[in-house]
Amino acid sequence: MALFGLGKKDTILTLKKVRPTVVRTQNVAKELLSVASSYDVKVDTLDFNIFEVQTYIRMYDGSKESEWNEIANDALRALDDETQLLHPHFQIKQTYEIEIFTIDSDPYEKFKIAVGANATKCKIYLSIVAGSEISYSSRLEADLLGLINKKKIRAGILINIFDEMLSDTISKINAYVKLEENAKYDKNETYLIAESYEPTLTTDDALLLYYDKTEKVDEKKKVDYSSRGFIKSVTQDEVLIEYIKARAGKPGRNCRGEFMKPKEPETKYEPTFAVDETIKVIETELSIEYIATENGYISFEDNKYLIKTEVDVSQISFKTTGSIASGLHSDVSIVVKETDAIKDAIGMGMNVEVSEIDIDGNVGSNATVHALRAKIGGQTHKTATLRAEKLDINVHKGSAYGKQIHITRLEHGTVDGDTIEVTQALGGHIRGKEVTIELCGSYVHATASKFIEIIKMQGSENVFIIDPLLKKDLKEGLDSNQEQIKSFEIDLRNLKKEILGYETFIKDGMASFNDIKKRLLHYKKNGVKMPEAFVKKYKQFQKVQERLAATKFEYDAKEDQHELLLNRTSSFQDNIFDARIINRSRWVGYNELKFRLVDPPIEVTYNPEEGSMDKVFALVEVSEGEYEIKVVKE
Repeated sequence: MALFGLGKKDTILTLKKVRPTVVRTQNVAKELLSVASSYDVKVDTLDFNIFEVQTYIRMYDGSKESEWNEIANDALRALDDETQLLHPHFQIKQTYEIEIFTIDSDPYEKFKIAVGANATKCKIYLSIVAGSEISYSSRLEADLLGLINKKKIRAGILINIFDEMLSDTISKINAYVKLEENAKYDKNETYLIAESYEPTLTTDDALLLYYDKTEKVDEKKKVDYSSRGFIKSVTQDEVLIEYIKARAGKPGRNCRGEFMKPKEPETKYEPTFAVDETIKVIETELSIEYIATENGYISFEDNKYLIKTEVDVSQISFKTTGSIASGLHSDVSIVVKETDAIKDAIGMGMNVEVSEIDIDGNVGSNATVHALRAKIGGQTHKTATLRAEKLDINVHKGSAYGKQIHITRLEHGTVDGDTIEVTQALGGHIRGKEVTIELCGSYVHATASKFIEIIKMQGSENVFIIDPLLKKDLKEGLDSNQEQIKSFEIDLRNLKKEILGYETFIKDGMASFNDIKKRLLHYKKNGVKMPEAFVKKYKQFQKVQERLAATKFEYDAKEDQHELLLNRTSSFQDNIFDARIINRSRWVGYNELKFRLVDPPIEVTYNPEEGSMDKVFALVEVSEGEYEIKVVKE
């Protein structure tokens, strides 16, 4: 908000005085500067009185000079007519007869006010500065009107037009000062004192490509040049493109009386493209929206936008496509056709996230693939990471995570899932609920919560583990359960001590309590006032009995909860006795079987004899608290 004329100087030091000068002018500010210059004084040492205000209007189209017509002051309110004021040929001006003079004293010098405007000068505000002081007088309303009008005139703002609210503002200030007598403003206050016709801005047309989600990168942020947006994923009902139609603005007139003509709208981006049935078009008076009817990615072919779900590429690499991230639920499926054994179908450091992906070749170093379904026809680098609910890998050396995983050849890679099938395992780490290995080589570490099955044992130095807390969430659940058990055990010990204390107190004082009870009944029956000491002891004993009952109730409730938690702890390992380690063939070399219990937290180990044909192994409780791994029937 622009501010005009904030207060006067607290002290005016000048040896020169301006002889009171009466002038007629349309520009008071310019006239004050002229007088100040001619007398060689500062302009802020001058003030003026308003003798007369004359308002003139005319309709002028530029073709010929038309006469200015004066409007009487009592007709100015009727002039505030939208039809007339917003006519481009309408003109208005004011002439002021003023008396300019040197300021000798100012009764309102501590009343700091300013008149400001918004950018278009269609709204005019009065600001009273914090710290301003003013005293009441019978002439206050008239003086305030004069002060405000002088500041408006200095700023070139018309008076008595557009300012119907000014009288109410002055009345509010007058009422406040009258009530206070000597008013002081502790904070800034602002009032709207004039409002004309704000113009509506012209809108040029625009084409907004919402599907292009490329973000502006901060100068200090490292740019990921591998993410180049090879495909633009979209979702059903997403607004892909919006064309904003050009709209002419509406004219206005500001509080200086100036007509404000809007500029002509520009049309540069009107759509010339087409769309197919995968994109619907909704047109309104203001815009045209292009909306996706299905999930996928947006494609622009032969000047037509359409949504597709399948992508065929020869390679995903830094040089070709860059990383691709369309989202797991985008319905986008990619086929990567590079099959050359010495090249990577998924290049080094690439990140791919799609619904489905078929990779005919290899996955390079530090590459990541994330999908609902993924198939890799080549091999994975030892630093590559793959995640998919359904995952099929030919040769695996990296890290794989999923629900249903099939690996043709595992070469010292890591596999973590629910149901895992490995055709041939040559070393590596496997973790899952159910693990099946058709041909097991050496140095395989397999951990499962339900079963591990080996169809043919070929190598040795393998470790097979049954662990009911295989999954992280189960381990965290057990830890939390154990913490709660410890907390309840501490509470139960403390409550037991408290109960013992109450019971001892009651036992030791029961005879005395019964005696007091009899005496109180006797006093009551004979209408004798009961001794206060007896009453106090009786109530104290009653309170201890009540506390004992409440504490016992709390103890029983916590004991029930403690029992539930103990049962829950046991449930974490319930299935361990149903779990199995199965070898359908002869045992070769040294191998180790392990079953991990939860409660007690122990690990039971067994080493099958080389050449043994024992097939099915389970954990058996041979006696209370003692467990062994034994051969059982399937």
